[in-house]
Formats: sequence, structure tokens, C-alpha cells
Amino acid sequence: MVSTEIDPDVLAVFYSYPDIIRDKLLHLRKLILETAAITDGVGPVTETLKWGEPAYLTEVTNSGSTIRFGWKHKHPGQFGVFFICNTTLIETFREQYRSLTYEGNRAIIFGESELLPEDDLCACFAAALTYHKRKKVSHRDR
Repeated sequence: MVSTEIDPDVLAVFYSYPDIIRDKLLHLRKLILETAAITDGVGPVTETLKWGEPAYLTEVTNSGSTIRFGWKHKHPGQFGVFFICNTTLIETFREQYRSLTYEGNRAIIFGESELLPEDDLCACFAAALTYHKRKKVSHRDR
């Protein structure tokens, strides 16, 4: 079973967002936690704040790369799912999921009225949550 309890500091950040953005990001949170629960080797996901935004890490297993959510007053009608920019995650996602909108090598961006492509996002989340684990395996195969 996936824990739905949210750290009060993280919850406060979610509630600082406009309602529609908060609802979408809470849904993405649910998808991350569900994906982690069914993906081999991920283990528990730590929910915390990074740069003042909700972030998800695999601290126990170190299997993955951080996933972070962002919303800015500067772009009120959009939000993003951010990944560490020095990984190959966004590059890989661009090749596999051409319908998504990307920002540089660090984010997938959505408009507030956009439908969330859950299957694609769950695949992206699984790839991020196992990024380091997969890199270790590929280095051993060389």
C-alpha cells in the first residue's frame, strides 16, 4: 500500500499554488508514489522540499534521480516536472515521448488545462526513479 501522508511543510507548498495547479500536482504526486511502489528496486520514496518545491528522492536505495514539481508566479498558467539537468533523462524522454513539451534538459512542462498523459508520465517517473540503478548496470556490462 502506498502512503498518502504528506509532510506538513510540503503540504503547505502545495496549498500555496492555485487550486487547479495544486490538484494536478497532487495527482502527479500520487502517480510517482504508485509508480515507485510497483517498480523493482526503487524502495521507499522520500518526499521533501528542494528549492522550496516538492521533491521525490530514493534515499534508501539511491536507485533514482530526484523528481521535483514546480510552479512559478511568472508563468501562472503552467507547471513543470523537473529532473536533474546533468542526467540523460530529458534527452531520453524527448526521443520516446514526442508529444510532451520540454524545457531545456531539465523539465516537462504542462499548461494548467492540459490533460496529463498518465502512461507516459509513469514511464518517465519509473525511468527517473531507477536512473542510477540502470546506469550502474550498464557500466558493469561494458
